[in-house]
Amino acid sequence: MKLVTIAIDNQWHLGVKTEEAVLDLTAALAQRPQEGLPNDITDLIRNWTASSANLQRYVAELQASTEGLSGVVLQESDITYGPCVPEPGKIICVGLNYRKHAEETNAAIPAYPILFNKFSNTIAAHQTDIPLPIRVTNQVDYEAELVIVIGKQAKYVDKADALNYVLGYCNVNDLSARDLQMRTPQWLLGKSCDKFSPLGPYLVTADEVGNPNNLSIKCTVNGEVRQQSNTSDMIFYCDEIVSYISQHMTLSPGDIILTGTPEGVVLGKPEAERVYLKHGDVVTIEIEKLGALTNRMVDEIVE
Repeated sequence: MKLVTIAIDNQWHLGVKTEEAVLDLTAALAQRPQEGLPNDITDLIRNWTASSANLQRYVAELQASTEGLSGVVLQESDITYGPCVPEPGKIICVGLNYRKHAEETNAAIPAYPILFNKFSNTIAAHQTDIPLPIRVTNQVDYEAELVIVIGKQAKYVDKADALNYVLGYCNVNDLSARDLQMRTPQWLLGKSCDKFSPLGPYLVTADEVGNPNNLSIKCTVNGEVRQQSNTSDMIFYCDEIVSYISQHMTLSPGDIILTGTPEGVVLGKPEAERVYLKHGDVVTIEIEKLGALTNRMVDEIVE
């Protein structure tokens, strides 16, 4: 199932993308209530275990008939997207998690996952313009990444069982201001500028994705392929990551984990060849089965 956040009148509506259209479940539930099914995507994510079966039944009913309902069946080309996870709890990132990316940046292969965090101010949606904070940096880099979305509380889980705690997956562009990132040994500053984590377009449930450790992953800038790899090049696979983090902190429904980026980033090029993102650049992140996330970079305007 592909969950979608639809922006309508400054509110986030819960949607589901089908082969034919996008179903606005928030609008449907207002007219045809379903006990035990939240009409808000954040509530749905945080109550996924209790709500997922009801969601599947309700979507099947709507696909069979929307008679008497208005504003429920939408064409995807007509919707405005919200972030597919609008209000994540923790945003945990794994650095240097692809072998070829570590090699291109002359970094040692890590013995343990390198963890850092971002904040909710970085969250943005598919087709949203991303402000380049030109007052403080001119070295913003793209990073195509797979996101794990937690669907069930996880603490001290074994690797063999870890993926059972995953709701689903989505694309992210883990934008990084390299000069700010490298200013100190802590990477946070360069990772946490506003809208530096656009997510989407869909949150695809784990059953539809299958094995997350064997998905093609690609980044294009203005149509030019910059990154092209497979999640099989990860140093630490998704099950290892979830298990490892759960040994040290409780993972809760709605937490997201950014799993690292493959080779091909600007930082990996010789210094004389580095051309960072600029106003007007259009970046697309595409991961197999997850759709394509596209955003335009624009110079930040500060009033």
